[in-house]
This record gives sequence, C-alpha cells and structure tokens, in this order.
Amino acid sequence: MATKPGKFDPDMLRERDLFAHDERHEPNWMDSADHLLTLRQWHRQLSEEIVATNRELAQLGVRNGGDSSEAQALRAQAQELQAKRAEAEADIEAAVKQYQALLEGRQQAVETTPPESSEANGKTGLIRVRHPNRDFFLADMFDYALKDDGATMEAPIFTLSTKPDLSIWQWTSKDGNKSIKVAPSVLGRATQFDKDVLIYVVSQLTEALNRGREDAQNRTVRFTVYDYLVTTNRGVGGDDYRRLQEAFERLAGTRITTDIKTGGERVKEGFGIIDTWRIVEKSREDERMIAVEITLSRWLYNAVQAFEVLTIHPDYFRLRKPLARRLYELARKHCGHQTSWAIGLDLLREKSGSKSSLREFRRAVRAIEADDSLPEYRFVVGHDDKVTFYMRDGTRLIRGITKRA
Repeated sequence: MATKPGKFDPDMLRERDLFAHDERHEPNWMDSADHLLTLRQWHRQLSEEIVATNRELAQLGVRNGGDSSEAQALRAQAQELQAKRAEAEADIEAAVKQYQALLEGRQQAVETTPPESSEANGKTGLIRVRHPNRDFFLADMFDYALKDDGATMEAPIFTLSTKPDLSIWQWTSKDGNKSIKVAPSVLGRATQFDKDVLIYVVSQLTEALNRGREDAQNRTVRFTVYDYLVTTNRGVGGDDYRRLQEAFERLAGTRITTDIKTGGERVKEGFGIIDTWRIVEKSREDERMIAVEITLSRWLYNAVQAFEVLTIHPDYFRLRKPLARRLYELARKHCGHQTSWAIGLDLLREKSGSKSSLREFRRAVRAIEADDSLPEYRFVVGHDDKVTFYMRDGTRLIRGITKRA
C-alpha cells in the first residue's frame, strides 16, 4: 500500500538534509546533484506505488467489476499518489534549473555525469553514459517510470547470445505450472538487447494507463527513434538506426507458444513478441527512421493492462553483458520489496536461459559478482553454489533484517 501523504517519504531521504544550509554553507553543484538524486528516487517510488495501486484495481475489476468500497478507496489512493507525483515533478523541475545554473561557467560541465549514475562510474561491466548533458527534466521524467513486464522477466524468452541464435528454446518452470517455447526466424531469436524496445514501449503504455489517457487502450505505440536511442543509452549514428531496424525484425519474427497467463488470460495460439512494426516518418536527407509504430502482442498487452510490470533502474541500459541484464531482471522480479533472495546456481542458470555448462556459467556469474555493477542489487556466490542477491539500499536492508529478527 502507499505511504502516508507528505512531500517526501522519510525512508528515501538521506541521514542529513542536503539542502539544510546555514549562512556559512552556500549550495554547490554537488549538493544540488545529491538533492536532485533524492527527488528522483522519490519520484520513482511514487511511480511504483501508482502501478501497485492500479494493479490492485485491475485485479478487483476481474473479480467483481471494481465497484466495491475497496475499489473506491484504491481509486482515491491512486489520485492522491498522482497528486504527490505531480508535486515531486514540480520540485524536480525546480531542482534541475538550480543544478544547471550551478553548472554554468564550470569548465568541466560537459564532462559531468548525471547524478543517478555516479555510484556506477568506473565499473567495467557498465557502458559509459553516452548522453550526459541531455535535459534532465524532459528526458529523465520518463526514465524514472521505466517498466519491465513480469512475464518476460520470469521466463527466459530472449537469447543471451550476441551471435544469431537459430535454435528453438523451450523452458518449463520448476513446479511445472509454466512453460514456453520460443522459435526464431531466419534472422535468429530476439536478443536480450532487443528487449530494450519492449521495455521502452511497455513503459510508455504503462505511463499512459497511469494517467488515464485514451491512447493506452491501443496496442500500438508511436515513438521517436532518437528519443528511444537516447533513453536506452545507445548511440545516434547511422549504424544504431540500422541495428534498431534489425531488432524490430527479430522481435516480430520470434514466435512464442506458452501457457503463461497475462492479465488473467491465456493466449493459446503462437504469436510474435511484437505483432507488427512500421516506419511512419523518414528523414529526407538520409532515409533514417524518425518515428515508428510498434504493435505489442496481445499476450504482452494483457500484462501491461493488468499492471503486471515492475519499475527498473535506468542503469539497466548501461549493463554491458546480456547475462548481467538478465540477472538484474531476475533479482528485480524475485527480490521485490524483500531485502534478499537466494537461489541455487543450477536453477539460476535455467531461469536465466543460459546454454552454458554449469562450470562456464559459474565463471561468468563470478565475473559479474567481482565487477559489482548491477544497479540496486549486489550478489554473492557461495562455495555451495548458492547465489544470494541483496538490496544495495543499506537502510532498507537493515530494516528488513531487523524485521526478520
């Protein structure tokens, strides 16, 4: 359930008030960056609470039409959260202006990394921030509503291979209640990096649903290719546009047969990860895609409509290795609001969709453990091949351990 009304959630604030300056301490750009980081974390938490409330409403709608007193209370809660998030966005806009003003005139301004990524700088498992100086408010408001759907986080649909994967992949959950078969096209199975398209589209749809927009009732989403490339931390050269078109083709060509329900419905026929894609606008100079339309499969759209999604960290797009991205997804899916999650290495290999031997997989996982580059989570591989994921947030981790004790 949502937190009590207020400008900030006390648990999200740092131990010291970063803007409680006295006359002897004038605000500097580092204080401003820290304050902006705190506000954006608060914005992300509110976004997650809005989704959770709407998910409860969707579940009530399936059961009893959503007209109960409980549904009315949830609607009121959703409106309150939306109002709080609007207030947070106004605070962020003001903080961004102050941050940018403090950076003006600094010779190093062009080399400044956005504050959200500062913890991860220098780690070999992370790609550099390719667009450090984009408009924080206009671009990052969407970043902090990034969503991944629960269905593809649970099942290993996307290949971890960086070469064309032409094999048919089948997976069954340990309890036998869920199964999926993924068949590639002649271009190969959709990759873990191709999934960025899905995350971007799901994020836009979820935000449209949160705000009650009519376009959210359509499985087709139109977006600007440049905005997608910047948001997902990709380059904006000609090769990047070409690779994106190849991703569209793999996503549409990869066929899925599954008994996994989304939004309370089981889609029995085979379907593509996306139904269709279409270029709706091209550049007159070089024929590059400017705007495209993507139509989600009904299976994935059902998951979004039921708010079966989770907020993910923007640094997900900086993770260099496909396996690191998959490990983050699994940690985010299974850790949730818990402080830790443990799983055997062999089962982790199955859930990740790795085709490596257990020995090779252990080596790959230990390399990611040593780099310690996953956003929000860190993990430890024990001598007994038990892998335990922990929250990075020390305050929440201590609070969770205390509750268990």
